Amino acid sequence: MTGPIDFATVFDRLPTPYMMLDRGLRYVAANQAYLDTVGRSWVELDGVALFDAFPSQGESRERLESSLLRARDLGRVDHLPLIPYAIERPAHLGGGFEDRIWSATHTPIPGPDGRTAYIVQHTQDVTAIQRLKEVAFGRGEMTMLQDDVLLRAGAAGAQNDDLRRLFMQAPSFMAVLRGPEHRFDLVNNAYGQLIGWRDVVGLPLREALPEVVEQGFVALLDRVTATAEAFIGREIKVALQRTPDGPLEDRFLDFIYQPIVEPDGSVSGVLVEGSDVTEKVLAGEQQRLLLDELNHRVKNTLATVQAIARQTLRGVDRPETFVRAFEARLLALSQTHNALTDSQWAGAGLRPILAQELAPYDPARIVMHGPDVNLPARVALSLGMVFHELATNAAKYGALSSEAGRLLLDWRVEPSDALVFEWREEGGPPVVAPARRGFGSRLIERSIGAELRGQVAIDYALEGLACRFTVSLDRAF
Repeated sequence: MTGPIDFATVFDRLPTPYMMLDRGLRYVAANQAYLDTVGRSWVELDGVALFDAFPSQGESRERLESSLLRARDLGRVDHLPLIPYAIERPAHLGGGFEDRIWSATHTPIPGPDGRTAYIVQHTQDVTAIQRLKEVAFGRGEMTMLQDDVLLRAGAAGAQNDDLRRLFMQAPSFMAVLRGPEHRFDLVNNAYGQLIGWRDVVGLPLREALPEVVEQGFVALLDRVTATAEAFIGREIKVALQRTPDGPLEDRFLDFIYQPIVEPDGSVSGVLVEGSDVTEKVLAGEQQRLLLDELNHRVKNTLATVQAIARQTLRGVDRPETFVRAFEARLLALSQTHNALTDSQWAGAGLRPILAQELAPYDPARIVMHGPDVNLPARVALSLGMVFHELATNAAKYGALSSEAGRLLLDWRVEPSDALVFEWREEGGPPVVAPARRGFGSRLIERSIGAELRGQVAIDYALEGLACRFTVSLDRAF
């Protein structure tokens, strides 16, 4: 059992700066991160009024004091996104005053009588971030973008060359576009990688990235410039030419178009910042596809169980006989699923896959003709799904749904190492072509066409369904 939590120790070890004032705005606590940030010791601040410890006049003093008094008197959190405030440098660092830019949040703490007894300040020194923006925009004056995530990020001080390197090496892509033609003024490495390292600085967007014009991005930039309102895009699809003379490649991006507003209110350009989330989007789509297939597979499994139950009941006259036969067929169905799982990791034989998928049904009604073929793992997995779908359909609607029906399976391997396979049904109910393509037919076509790059044809002949396909057995494709 652990002892009581030492909150004073927790407070002091927080990695971000915190300090606490009483109602008279006198220091009553500060953690080490705060002391390090302002370059003072606790002995110098204990019981001292804030504005005696850090004297200031003018707008900055007024804004800071007003925020603290609002938090104290109104009893609610007050936030200052940006506030310039110079602090006195310690003597061992040369003395004098240093201009700093801060982001601060003031949280009131009520006393027993309900009135605010203390005010906790959470502050961040964002001077380096603002200098980075100046370097990025190539401007002398400070540009205060209202991007709270960036403003509150905090960073250690650095020289302009270091900040430029930080901008260039940032993991998110960044670019600055200027003027009505949206000319590239600056791009970082991540942006260069996104667009295939094209030399775009100094070029208008229409000339630098002509493929994006008809995709609506120029019009979107025009709107941001005209309205001075930022645009935030989530998982936006864009087709980019990422290699010289190469095809367009679809990428998905999270990004923001942030207007660069001048002191007179005009918009001189747009800051572009974002990240490539293509892999995340594709993974999500794959996950949704797998869930759809899983849901459909569960439904098919239940339908197969129903078909097995009906066929088993027709051939038995005692309950105990039915139980034994039914359980045996369910076990065979389970083994088929296990074999499909195993086939993801190693090759498997075509005939065993067929035998396992068709094990729940009467083998006398299934004719297989073809050589022993060892399938690569990818082919085995896809064909296992195809055979499962065809078998389920046959049990629900086709040859295996009636006692007289049969399956005729024939295959061969061409000299080109292509597998040619035919699944044909006969003796079942008359076949009626579906009014629309169901999930099963789409799964078969995708498995053969998209995943295995083969050809497939499904014939809904009146006397019985036939499915013919050709796939490559080349393990390298």
